Amino acid sequence: MVFAASSQVIIISPILPNISAEINVPESRLSLLVTAYALFLGMFALMTGPISDKLGRRRILLLGCAAMSFALFLHAIANSFMSLLAVRILAGSAGGMLSGAAVAYVGDYFPYERRGWANGWVMSGVAAGQIVGIPLGKFLAGILSFRWPFIVYGIAMLIALLLVAQFVPQPDVKRSKGPLTISRSISNYAQLLKETKIVAAAAAYTLMFSGIGLYLVFLPTWLETEVLLSNNDIVFLFLIGGVMNVLTGPLAGRVSDRVGRKPLIISSCIGLSIIMVATTLVVDGKWMAYAFFGLAMVMIAMRISPFQALITALVSADRRGILMSLSIAIGQVGMASGSALAGFVYERFGDYGYFSNTLLGAIGMMAMAFVVWQFIPEPDGSEG
Repeated sequence: MVFAASSQVIIISPILPNISAEINVPESRLSLLVTAYALFLGMFALMTGPISDKLGRRRILLLGCAAMSFALFLHAIANSFMSLLAVRILAGSAGGMLSGAAVAYVGDYFPYERRGWANGWVMSGVAAGQIVGIPLGKFLAGILSFRWPFIVYGIAMLIALLLVAQFVPQPDVKRSKGPLTISRSISNYAQLLKETKIVAAAAAYTLMFSGIGLYLVFLPTWLETEVLLSNNDIVFLFLIGGVMNVLTGPLAGRVSDRVGRKPLIISSCIGLSIIMVATTLVVDGKWMAYAFFGLAMVMIAMRISPFQALITALVSADRRGILMSLSIAIGQVGMASGSALAGFVYERFGDYGYFSNTLLGAIGMMAMAFVVWQFIPEPDGSEG
């Protein structure tokens, strides 16, 4: 599930030139595809969070897999910017169902002292997407059409739906009580936002996603136009990044189970900010591009599984769905704004456009490190 869901998001950046050529739209305008996806993901995450707390994560995962598969198949008939924007909105809506429920499910099923390890393995699906899904998608977009990667990911998501139905049980955890109404859901979210640690978690998600959006959306475009990497070079770039991610993620999760989450999160944010700023200053060929992107993926993998494990323990199980949905929804606002800003800055500042993107992304990473260090406590696991 994570493989298919992440691949269909990450592939947008590497195939922006293909999409631009096929539907005759400037690449800077195509950043709206990322923005719209992120906004609707956030909206639907907020809607499904309370439902998953009440009805259980398994039902939401099944519904999300089915909806995502359908949305991805619809890419086959997207022949204009507006139709492609519409199907990306549908995919974002399905992604909203999956994002919060998937992380909350790990929090439900595994004790706190094993969540770093579990999140590391679950999120290795992202790395698998980089190793297999993105190179395959870039290849298909190059020889056939940009639509074909999404069709293939739709098939993978359909398989995931069958696997979830067969092998993923509903954990026996405390569920939310009371009626499932809009007013009650709003009240529950409002109660969460009265807690400093919850506001900090949401802010950290926002900074993380906005920084990643600023850095990654136009990285392949910059590498192709300024560093003169070929289509095959970009494919290999994501392959290397995926390998580094899959090697680092589970290990980082296991280390965080032993030494705590915050040291890994903070150090990875600082490391990633340095890599971001140095990218346009140092990368002058494909080998340096491979090295920098591989290091960036190591930093991201060091952060994501410990951060998710940290957040799931901030509340009890009957509020975990709305917490993850709130954090991810607000974080997607960061992704949307970061992606939109990336397109504006990249086009507006010419030769310095992508450097400006990397600088702003690095500032976001450092701000996230500060928020985690100062405002999010390291739980003992007793709540989750």
